[in-house]
Amino acid sequence: MEIETPFRIEPSILTNPSSEIVDLVASLSSASEKLNQKLHPRTASSLADLVRIMNCYYSNLIEGHNTTPREIEQALNGQLIDVPEKRNLQIEAAAHIRIQKLIDEQYESGILPEPCSTSFLRWLHKEFYAEVPASFLKIKGSGDRIITMLPGEFRSKPDEDVTVGRHLPPSSVYIESFMNYFQEKYTIEKLGMGSRIIIMAAAHHRLNYIHPFLDGNGRVSRLMSHAIGLKAGIGAHGLWSISRGLARGLESRQEYKNMMDRADFPRQGDLDGRGNLSLKSFEEFIIWFLQVCLDQVKFMGSLFGIESLSERLKRYQEMMGWKTEVYYLLSAILTRGELSRGDAIRMTGLKERSARTLLSMLLEAGLLSSDTPKSPVYLKFPIDAVDVLFPRFYIQEFPLVIG
Repeated sequence: MEIETPFRIEPSILTNPSSEIVDLVASLSSASEKLNQKLHPRTASSLADLVRIMNCYYSNLIEGHNTTPREIEQALNGQLIDVPEKRNLQIEAAAHIRIQKLIDEQYESGILPEPCSTSFLRWLHKEFYAEVPASFLKIKGSGDRIITMLPGEFRSKPDEDVTVGRHLPPSSVYIESFMNYFQEKYTIEKLGMGSRIIIMAAAHHRLNYIHPFLDGNGRVSRLMSHAIGLKAGIGAHGLWSISRGLARGLESRQEYKNMMDRADFPRQGDLDGRGNLSLKSFEEFIIWFLQVCLDQVKFMGSLFGIESLSERLKRYQEMMGWKTEVYYLLSAILTRGELSRGDAIRMTGLKERSARTLLSMLLEAGLLSSDTPKSPVYLKFPIDAVDVLFPRFYIQEFPLVIG
């Protein structure tokens, strides 16, 4: 087998998944369905906005970019920090969230393309780098050479060959053939939901193994995995994040790096499949990836359940020193999804003037929002409230660098 042929990424799929993988697929499907049913669609939509910030935060940590959730929220509101390094990371974060939202909207509209198609992956990369500072496109090549990366373009020139840790990806001149093969192997449209879930893990590693872009492969692979999850029916309308799981692991923050590295192993003898790479390590990576997904879905289910979230709304109201009527109103909107302004005022039980003042306070605080000054109000979840409403949502640790 020649090392520069696309067969280098074999095995690319599992023709006979183990019972452990089949059980994980079933558990993940069941847990995501329950998560999707816990909340009113309007409340779920607001939570999905918050999860996008979380997803971006953890994806940044994996890349070694420690942009805080507050800084990300500020970037979404156009409030950029007057420090070049911080501002650039804010712009990068806003781009990540913008693309994930586009993916979610495409899925909801029924127009999300094949997540593993070369056209979609090029689009992800081009969109991500469309508005970033020019310095983000300057990539260090061999020696002291600096190469300017073209957004959306695969590596194609000899001077664009790369090394990633111990891994030597395919040479640039062969990337096009590798990616055409990747697209062929991971087209999911004709597959059942179970096979799509397994491919979510398999394609994640194999795309990073090929390393088609000069930079940004990790981000593209995580956005691709998000899109596959939606197509596989386990996305729960954006209520959980694969990036959080990859950054934290099951027991250690180093697991992602270690498992990705193990899945690079070559075949270990005649009993280790028939491909270039180790079948055993490939299966281990898929099992770990699916376990991480299941762990995240269960975690979000415990956070987003109406009963537990209602209790934390009460705690936040008490911590802020607000009237009990605030909790009554927020709890009612949590259950119903939204309330007309007239119903919201009546729900408080206060006199109209006091109720309007209370409503204005909650809108100003960012806990309520509305599409127009007169339209119904619905819950929002500002970063300032996250520590109380969703404990353990974020980790404040030194970033994990994957490379």
